[in-house]
Amino acid sequence: MRALVTGGAGFIGSNLVDALVARGDDVTVIDDLSSGKRENLTGALSLGAKLVEADIRDAAAVRAAFDAASPQLVFHLAAQVDVRKSLEDPALDAQINVVGTINVLDAAREHGVHRFVNTSTGGAIYGETDVMPTPETVLPQPMAAYGQSKHAAELYCGLMHRLYGLPTVTLRYGNVFGPRQDPHGEAGVIAIFAGRLLDGDAPVIFGDGTQTRDYTFVSDIVAANLAAAEHPSASGAYNVGTGVESSVLDVLDALRAAAGLPAGGFQPEFRPARLGELERSSLDISRARDELGFTADTRLEAGMDAVLEALRAQRG
Repeated sequence: MRALVTGGAGFIGSNLVDALVARGDDVTVIDDLSSGKRENLTGALSLGAKLVEADIRDAAAVRAAFDAASPQLVFHLAAQVDVRKSLEDPALDAQINVVGTINVLDAAREHGVHRFVNTSTGGAIYGETDVMPTPETVLPQPMAAYGQSKHAAELYCGLMHRLYGLPTVTLRYGNVFGPRQDPHGEAGVIAIFAGRLLDGDAPVIFGDGTQTRDYTFVSDIVAANLAAAEHPSASGAYNVGTGVESSVLDVLDALRAAAGLPAGGFQPEFRPARLGELERSSLDISRARDELGFTADTRLEAGMDAVLEALRAQRG
């Protein structure tokens, strides 16, 4: 199978690329390397994957990559994912997440792609809601430009399906964590905490630490992408997560346990909550389970062990 992955040099994308290469797919990656890293693709490139350095906002460059790859499957992960940056510059956020997605959709349509798997967010897209766990039927009311742009991208996927019959499906991820997540960038809290632990620094919690998320290990996200791509009739949006709601304080406890620290060790520094951050996020995962046959199997504690092991190996 010929597969194209946008954002394939990033944390999640590179893990997906590895899985596609391992099963024998002919893989092309589009990534501008603004946040993705070439070294994330070292193994995949050595096995024949191809990297096209291009910005998805450049429609001509996207089209040229599609012309060369002639993909049957497209996994669209390239995005601006920083909530704070989206609030500071919503126009830039929209240019990447909306216009960029339109460019990739147009190229996929022109090439008759068999399946287009779009990446979205299961937390930022719903906003503050009293429906917990939250199913896909809840009306999205994002509290940040990032969630708004990802919702717009989802709607364009639906438009392409209605107008042109392009088979699109969207996966709304929980808070993804795992190896290759950058602990020094605008990464998820688990990577940041793990990095600070190994650096000997105190973790920083914005708010009181009771805010919750569905923390989902990257290998489960990869499995969900493959399941969505292979399903003959999957369409619309699917929440992808564990169905387990964990607080930031729970994450800290799990990290202490993985590192063999006492309960009172690695004490956090508390700072004021940040604009646009949700107090609670809990995903209803029944649709993905019932229709795609997908369940996330990695528990938070097991994933934490893998994160620490990968960071330690990276530091030698």
